[in-house]
Amino acid sequence: MHPHETEVEVRIGIVSVSTSRFKKYGRVEGLGSLPEDDESTKVLLEELNYAVLDYVLVGDDESEIAEAVLKLSRTCNAVITVGGTGIAPGDVTVEAVKPLIKKEIEGFGEIFRYESFREIGVHAMLSRAFAGILKNGSSVFCLPGSKNAVKLGIRLINPVLKHILSHANSM
Repeated sequence: MHPHETEVEVRIGIVSVSTSRFKKYGRVEGLGSLPEDDESTKVLLEELNYAVLDYVLVGDDESEIAEAVLKLSRTCNAVITVGGTGIAPGDVTVEAVKPLIKKEIEGFGEIFRYESFREIGVHAMLSRAFAGILKNGSSVFCLPGSKNAVKLGIRLINPVLKHILSHANSM
């Protein structure tokens, strides 16, 4: 661990993006209201090395996603979105988040797709996993919604998150 990383307190917020779950529950806010069937978020809660402070469930709507990311980034210095990163017409998470970004972390998506390719083959090219630094200095990671994709994202995020945040906050 780099010396400057010890000073970083990681506070994570999760935005779950799911039209089907949104139709069933509506907008949900707060970890205490986490829907039972949100398996991918449960994986994040179990396997992240850091405290998760907040949760929001939204549908596949660009303005709702952007608003949720910005809301969580006011109290959390890392926001993870789950879902909406594919190529279907309704997959708009990346479109919602990109305008909020000050700096993209291209390597995250590149390594995510490379590791996915090793697991699932050429279908990995359909993933638009994405990460960047928001204009307020918080980081954001956009993960696909499957449990396996979330597990891969965690394997990539856990070891570098403090390092990312220490650099992002020095910008």
